[in-house]
Amino acid sequence: MQVRPSSRRARRTILVLLSASAFACGVKAENAPDLGAQAAAVTAGTRLIGAQSGRCLDVAQSSQTPGQGLQVYDCHGEGNQRFLFTPEGELRVFDGARCVEPVSATAEARAVIAVCTGAANQRWRRDANGAVVHVASSLCLDVANQATANGSPVIVWDCNGQTNQQWTLPPDTQPPTVPTGLALSNVTCNSATLTWSPSTDNEGVAFYDVYHDGQHMKSVSGATVSTALTVVPGATWGLYVNARDAAGNVSQGSATLSITPPQCQADTQPPSIPTGLTATAVGTSVTLGWTASTDNVGVTAYDVFRGGVKIGTVSGSPPGTSFVDSGLTPNTAYAYAVLARDAQANASALSSAVTVSTGQACTSAICSVSQVATDTDIPWGLVNLPDGSVLYGRRDAQDIVRLDPVTGQKTSVGTVPNVQSTDGEGGLMGLALSPAFSTDRWLYVMHTSPTDNRIVRLRYENGALSTSSLQVLVQGIGRNKFHNGGRLRFGPDGKLYASTGDAQNGAYAQDLNNLAGKVLRLNPDGSVPSDNPFGNYVWSYGHRNPQGLAFDSQGRLWEQEFGNSVMDETNLIQRGGNYGWPNCEGTVSQGGSGCATAGYIAPKRTYSTADGSCSGIAVVRDVLYVACARGSRLYREVISGTELTNVQQFFVGTYGRLRTVEPTLDGNLWLTTTNQGDKDSIPNNSNEKIFRVVLGP
Repeated sequence: MQVRPSSRRARRTILVLLSASAFACGVKAENAPDLGAQAAAVTAGTRLIGAQSGRCLDVAQSSQTPGQGLQVYDCHGEGNQRFLFTPEGELRVFDGARCVEPVSATAEARAVIAVCTGAANQRWRRDANGAVVHVASSLCLDVANQATANGSPVIVWDCNGQTNQQWTLPPDTQPPTVPTGLALSNVTCNSATLTWSPSTDNEGVAFYDVYHDGQHMKSVSGATVSTALTVVPGATWGLYVNARDAAGNVSQGSATLSITPPQCQADTQPPSIPTGLTATAVGTSVTLGWTASTDNVGVTAYDVFRGGVKIGTVSGSPPGTSFVDSGLTPNTAYAYAVLARDAQANASALSSAVTVSTGQACTSAICSVSQVATDTDIPWGLVNLPDGSVLYGRRDAQDIVRLDPVTGQKTSVGTVPNVQSTDGEGGLMGLALSPAFSTDRWLYVMHTSPTDNRIVRLRYENGALSTSSLQVLVQGIGRNKFHNGGRLRFGPDGKLYASTGDAQNGAYAQDLNNLAGKVLRLNPDGSVPSDNPFGNYVWSYGHRNPQGLAFDSQGRLWEQEFGNSVMDETNLIQRGGNYGWPNCEGTVSQGGSGCATAGYIAPKRTYSTADGSCSGIAVVRDVLYVACARGSRLYREVISGTELTNVQQFFVGTYGRLRTVEPTLDGNLWLTTTNQGDKDSIPNNSNEKIFRVVLGP
């Protein structure tokens, strides 16, 4: 036996479970084991190759008998050499049928297989240097005596960093195939069972990640093709599954399967009528307040009416009891009333009406809102042309439209070549005009292609896109059903900035050699600026699904980012900055040492996902405007130093989900909705609006 140190070397302090390591996409795994059905049709797992011997970790004699020992042996890829690190921290083999454990928690104990019990003795983690550590004992998986021959036994021993304790993965850049055959069973008001057909992979599927509408729900072992889900009564979700291998390669998302669970109990009783309604006018804005209603189950929303027409909704748990109506006509009387609703659409009668008159002039932040146009597709990127008209992209229809705001006339100017939607939120996304557009006519576009997300440019000349002029500037940006990022913005330095999503693979966000989960910076011709921090396009990293980009008067870049299920965030971007995903979501730790990790940059503002899910941002006179989808509102936030202050909310529920906000040439705002078909990639199945918002003094 080799001479070993008498004490264990200090190991790196940042040790994470495989579900948050380089073997995984970095999403937080569920704590409870979910064994589910075993995928007998495919050999799951990957080979672990001893760095010293070059041979594979192997169950001797290919025996599944509990107590059979582990060894190293020539690599052949059969089931006794395919190991799975499960989201619960187990090290499984034989398609997940057996778990690895030491015969005792002492040095030199043999590593063997056993029936999986979920006990602490079967928990393992993999260190960044390739060591496989037994959690309960802090001992490392070790080839005894540093032997290299076939059949050399594998034990646990004090971790020492030697090569006989290092286990590498075979080189692998190929993602698994897309999961298929999603089906639901056992659907109740708050639970359901989701099953799917197994994916295949050249090295074996290690995990399946289950999502709804871009939000991660849970991860399960690659040997599992069935899992129990917690759902919300009455809420319609689009479920889908990604497959992930041990090297962190992630498949494209499966087809979406819709679920709308029934309510847990029948409810026909409406809430009580709201009382105590008051209205106060300041300039051309009116602030309403009322006393909360009661309900046998619970009030979920209040609908606000002006002149008998619904103009907004206040929701939440419980919903608020105030509302601001902005952009009204001066010196005009308005009558308001409010009703209460519960989760099963029972509605109270309208409250007693209250009448209030606006002031003589606009003294509010928002002075007026006018609808300029509608569209049957989703307006996404939007830019101002020098003549006062605008160009906007239709995400799913994949063409670009010129809009004359004075007449409302719309003209399609051409379809961008090679755009492919993702049955989610990919497609035709961000637009930007060259700083020298008046002479060079370049229009910059970010879009999803059949293989990646990319940034291209083509000329807009004589009222049409010149598709023959198209140049691909950046390609190879990860794509998936959701998390494609997609905004473009030229900075005052003349460089083009782009926000890219993590393609539903959190590991990409921390990989400086990967363009996904980043803010990118490039020269107008597509070359890499010489002063970029990492010698490539990456300007900042650690982002999940950033979309909004905007510069303030000091030339500082602000960014808006979708969180998963806890919080969204607004960031002030620093050159080379790390914003923490997947270990940190907003200010909430999700893995590793979480938000306390040295070097992570904290957001300037966070929002609950229910009040946020914000996409576009714009800066006008050093005020940040944030357009929110699920939150159905526009935030107004004053930039003061490096902070966001005097936060106000407008249009809460008035126009529904908001996608894009952009400055107008005269210092006001364009605002677009994203209410229908924004998660299915079907063209022309929407009913969206484009507004012009006049700002106050």
